[in-house]
Amino acid sequence: LDFILYASVVVFSAEYAMRVWVCVEHPLRRDGHPLWSRLRYMVTPLALVDLIAILPFYFGPGSGIDLRILRVLSMLRFLRIARYSSAFQLFGRVLYRESRSLLGVLLILTALLLIAASGMYAIEGNVQPEAFGDIPSAMWWAMATLTTIGYGDVIPATALGKWFAGLIMIFGVGIFALPIGILSNGFAMEVNQRNFVVTWNMISKVGLFSKLDASEIAEIMDLLKSRHLPKGTTIVRAGDVTDAMYFVVTGEVVVKTGGQTLRLGAGEHFGETALLAQDLNMLSAKTATACDLLELDAHDFNYLLTQNTHLQADFKAIADERLKTK
Repeated sequence: LDFILYASVVVFSAEYAMRVWVCVEHPLRRDGHPLWSRLRYMVTPLALVDLIAILPFYFGPGSGIDLRILRVLSMLRFLRIARYSSAFQLFGRVLYRESRSLLGVLLILTALLLIAASGMYAIEGNVQPEAFGDIPSAMWWAMATLTTIGYGDVIPATALGKWFAGLIMIFGVGIFALPIGILSNGFAMEVNQRNFVVTWNMISKVGLFSKLDASEIAEIMDLLKSRHLPKGTTIVRAGDVTDAMYFVVTGEVVVKTGGQTLRLGAGEHFGETALLAQDLNMLSAKTATACDLLELDAHDFNYLLTQNTHLQADFKAIADERLKTK
């Protein structure tokens, strides 16, 4: 077990160091100074999870302080799954989208908790001073009641206290139904927005995909990843290794290629030529406005080629034509 621990820490440490080193290659971090870009990356949530997961191992031995409790933080390594799971990413987007609504529910719950604890202190404080002798003590009963858990270790003894407790239970059922409804609506909106954005018409405009049937286009829709980029963001640069093609959903992108400057809008795409040629990118692209893009990375693009006979044939024809022109 010690060997597994040491090996895991070495792997996680090396991965963290390499992520910090190469993060400046990300399109959103290319325009800044490398040092500041790396520092900004190091304070992102996932980077902090990576760091906290390995720090206890280095601080514990030889520090002279009992830091064994910090090893509990190594369990945060499980949160790294979020980086590779589309379901976790979807959940994160929903939480971010509904953060204000959830905060409002939290404030209402806090206010109701204080009202319930204060009420029971006023009603039952003299009858049960050990349980309701002060408002902080009464909060334990209030929280167990509002969450509908009802441990039963603390219960009202007076008729007025029971009536007040019943009222608080009714409010508790209602208040805890709110976040469930908010999250359910958020998931529905996120899924519907993705399905709305990724339209059949947009995919069928790509000549390479024009021969695909409905099920094959649906597979492409599942592989696309949404990206929201602010104005002035460099998406690709001429001479960089191409790793994706892009579809413009909203906004405008300025593309420079072959001495021409093109302004692409919603429904248009770029980057597929370099993927087909399997060569360095010969165009540069930068957002002219805030944009929502759909990205199909090279791995998924190649997966489609290997899984689809039509795409294989089209790819071979384009590659042969390029070889003849060279």
